[in-house]
Amino acid sequence: MSKIHILDCTLRDGGYINKWNFGKENIREIITNLDAANVDIVECGFLRDVPYSEDVSVYSCVSQITPFITPKKESSLYVAMIALGDIAPEKILPCDGTSIDGIRLSFHKHEWEEAKLVAMDLMAKGYKLFIQPVGTTAYTDLELLNLIEEVNKLRPYSFHLVDTLGVLYRNDLLRLFYLIDHNLVPQINLGFHSHNNLQLSFANAQELLRQDSKRNIVIDTAVYGMGRGVGNLATELLAEYVNMNIEQRYSIIPLLTIADKYLMSVYAQQKWGYDLPYFLSAAYQCHPNYAAYLLRKETLDIPTISRMLSLLPVDKRDLYHKDLIEDIYYSIQSCQYDDGRTITELRGSLEGEPILLLAPGATLQTEAAKVQAYIEVNQPIVIAINFIPESFDEDIIFISNRKRLSSLQSKIKQCAKIIATSNLQDSLPECVNFINYASYLGEGKASDNAGAMLIRFLAQVGVKQIALAGFDGFAVNTNENYCVDSYKNVLEDDEAQKKNVEITRQLKLALNDVNYEVITSTRYEI
Repeated sequence: MSKIHILDCTLRDGGYINKWNFGKENIREIITNLDAANVDIVECGFLRDVPYSEDVSVYSCVSQITPFITPKKESSLYVAMIALGDIAPEKILPCDGTSIDGIRLSFHKHEWEEAKLVAMDLMAKGYKLFIQPVGTTAYTDLELLNLIEEVNKLRPYSFHLVDTLGVLYRNDLLRLFYLIDHNLVPQINLGFHSHNNLQLSFANAQELLRQDSKRNIVIDTAVYGMGRGVGNLATELLAEYVNMNIEQRYSIIPLLTIADKYLMSVYAQQKWGYDLPYFLSAAYQCHPNYAAYLLRKETLDIPTISRMLSLLPVDKRDLYHKDLIEDIYYSIQSCQYDDGRTITELRGSLEGEPILLLAPGATLQTEAAKVQAYIEVNQPIVIAINFIPESFDEDIIFISNRKRLSSLQSKIKQCAKIIATSNLQDSLPECVNFINYASYLGEGKASDNAGAMLIRFLAQVGVKQIALAGFDGFAVNTNENYCVDSYKNVLEDDEAQKKNVEITRQLKLALNDVNYEVITSTRYEI
């Protein structure tokens, strides 16, 4: 029967959430509580060649870890991770028993030859070495067997099956487990690191613990499942499962104390857990940043996102290539269209007229009186952007966003006039005034912002005076962002600020050639 080891990686993998800035005393207390819980292996953070701060669980020297683990618990192992290339092996001091006992070395498939040299150096310095091949699921059977043959020659402490993309179902997991277990020399521990894209981390861990293997099994966890995106297997869940089904080994209260005292405040600011981009990435077995990029655009419905992910070359899916997904996105969105007739027609009705643009910001409700007063005084042509306002009568609705179009389909026929970008030709009748999508894109991030695209078009047809309402910008509190409930979504603080900066730039560039005023409050600096 295998011996179970829990390896807690809260301070390392969980650190992606808060940029590893747990605070000096919190780092110490988290490790103290992990010791009190009898966790077998405590991962203290990353080793990287970066300036050191004692508040951050990223270290440039193993001696910086020593104060946090003194006195060391004899029955525990203390480790840190090196992502290949983050720090030169010569900067790692020999293991003298005062600091960490082991090092986890992560690397990509094409980096093995270099990683092998680093592994040999670290083992020669006395460290227990954990071999962590990123994206193990992307290896062919032959590639994995060849890697195992090389690992057997090294005789490291542990070899990990790393489900980076969170794509493993039971049968796939067990097939890989048996392949590794039957070919890895018995003295090497077998580890499992999962990401919870499909909410299967706990189920998969239980499945591994049921297997009849004579070697030690190391399962990676994080307290409260802390980790980027969907997070990781929760330490407290696995520890309680072992207590109830195998043997009483772990104290649960110290783990819950970590969650309650040190992690809940982080969770309140940036949540982790089940997440649509990570599910989509698992469904297409691709890096989650691909799906996240497309969802952040907020211009696509799910069928279109799925179609774009399906176009990713198989050999490019496990690593994120931003240029690749941008090319796919713009190639599908940029449906060429000769909009000369539309320009001529709308110039006749819009040129020289005052225009009021309504974006779906919450201020259309909270500052409705300002908007109504402007309409009564100026009698503008009102154009609503990607929504149909409830409190004001629009003359035209502008649509550039397939996701928004999906929510408007049942109401769209009631609109007097529609202007739409050419990427939506397949979803709207021919009588719609289409404009060429690619012609009105900006440059750089948020280049497809609907408001900026419409302003560019209006300048093209001779509009000189524009008023803006409902261009609120983004806040973390989603109730402050939209006047349409179905448009509200979860945003982290950094993401909200970035969107405000990026869209501000697009709006400023678009408004450069027109006179404008902003009627309602805005976070955009325009």
